This record gives sequence, structure tokens and C-alpha cells, in this order.
Amino acid sequence: MTRIRLFLCIIAISAPSLAAAQSMKFEEAAAMLAASCGKDIDDNCRGVNLDATRLKECLGRNQDVVSAKCKADYPQAFGAIQQRITARTSLVKLCNWELNHLCGDVRQDPVKGLQCLLDSTKKATPNCNKAISAAGYR
Repeated sequence: MTRIRLFLCIIAISAPSLAAAQSMKFEEAAAMLAASCGKDIDDNCRGVNLDATRLKECLGRNQDVVSAKCKADYPQAFGAIQQRITARTSLVKLCNWELNHLCGDVRQDPVKGLQCLLDSTKKATPNCNKAISAAGYR
């Protein structure tokens, strides 16, 4: 069980909050996985690298022995994780204008660029503001 807890802590630290308003937060997804699938992961997925894709594949391969609660919950949890990852990767594309016109001097530094976007939300386009929210930065 320690490996699953370590995995969930790593996920929680690396992506502080998960999806848009319609989906669960990252912490909620990690908590759901721990509660619903912790024992199943510990029993059936030992030796699997601690990343979401491999755990999802392992649970899928072992569906015949995975608990009903885990079968019901893990697709939703992994879906929420994937949605947040997708939102974060598309943020730069959706906020390109803002990064060029409002944050030009710090654009190349991801941390300063993100902070500039967060500080410029009143001047940002609606699509950029939605992207910032969907990525969980606000």
C-alpha cells in the first residue's frame, strides 16, 4: 500500500488541482483511486511503475480480479487526470496572444510566464481565461 500512497502523493504534488469545473479536482481523483483501488493496485500491480498510464493499463488487464468499486471508479479518476494534463498542455497554444503581447519579456520562463498570465486575466481573451481555469491554475 505504500507504493500507491507514494504514487498518489507524487501526482498530488506535481499537479496541484485537476480538471475544469465539470470534473473533479486532482486531489479528489487521487483520493478516489486510493480509496477504491489501493488494495487492488497493491495486490495486482506490484512492480508497475508509478505513473497513471501504466496503472490504468494494469487495472484494465486485471479486471477479472479487480474489485467492483475499483472497476467503477478508476475510469473516472484517470479520465479526470488526463483531462487536466490535456488542459495544461494546450494552455500555451490558447494563451499565445497574451504571452506574446502581455508577457513578452518573461514568455520563455514557464513560471514567470504563468504568473504573468495569472496577473493579466482582466486583459486576457475569454478563451485564455477558460484555459487557465481548465488547467487548474485558478
